[in-house]
Amino acid sequence: MPQYMITYLGGNQPSSPEEGKKHMSKYMAWLSSLGDSAVSPANPIKDTRTVNPDGTVTKASATKMSGYTVLKADSLEAALTIAKGCPFLEIGGSLEVSELKQMQK
Repeated sequence: MPQYMITYLGGNQPSSPEEGKKHMSKYMAWLSSLGDSAVSPANPIKDTRTVNPDGTVTKASATKMSGYTVLKADSLEAALTIAKGCPFLEIGGSLEVSELKQMQK
């Protein structure tokens, strides 16, 4: 079965600890609903550095990526349907859905 990566971009910080807990509860319920299709369910990232073509390193991301989830789905359309249910969208974030391809040796 194909695997897809949902990339989390942007999103607004909660305005209070209570709002943060409420959102995290919704997010964890959504992840739980994915069951076995969630291959790698929650992978937040931080302290990103960008290595530029000239070899310099900058302390920032070239994108607004904040994490990713890897899941199994029958098709890109099925993966998009799953992504549309993600509570991350409720906090102003965007999601990119990409099929992961195996590299041939």
